[in-house]
Amino acid sequence: MSRVDRDTVRHVARLARLDLSEQEIEQFCHDLGDILEYVAKLNELDTTNVEPTSHSLRLVNVLREDCVRPSLSQEEALANAPETEDGCFKVPPVIQEM
Repeated sequence: MSRVDRDTVRHVARLARLDLSEQEIEQFCHDLGDILEYVAKLNELDTTNVEPTSHSLRLVNVLREDCVRPSLSQEEALANAPETEDGCFKVPPVIQEM
């Protein structure tokens, strides 16, 4: 198993602005070593005939075609609004001043 030393874990923790306990440092030495070992194992794979992908499944755009269709007029859209102002829906303020 590949092992990451405590100084490397402390350095990475400092870069990430993490305050780790000694127990956490010891745990991360083990965990990061396991991760690096797994990545090394992946690097051993022959990927010469594997097409690069951004996703494991082929994705297809399932959106409908964008076309102009009849819709509500402004007056119809605002007809049931409790309150309107200058042709727009009027709603109570969300952000309050301090």
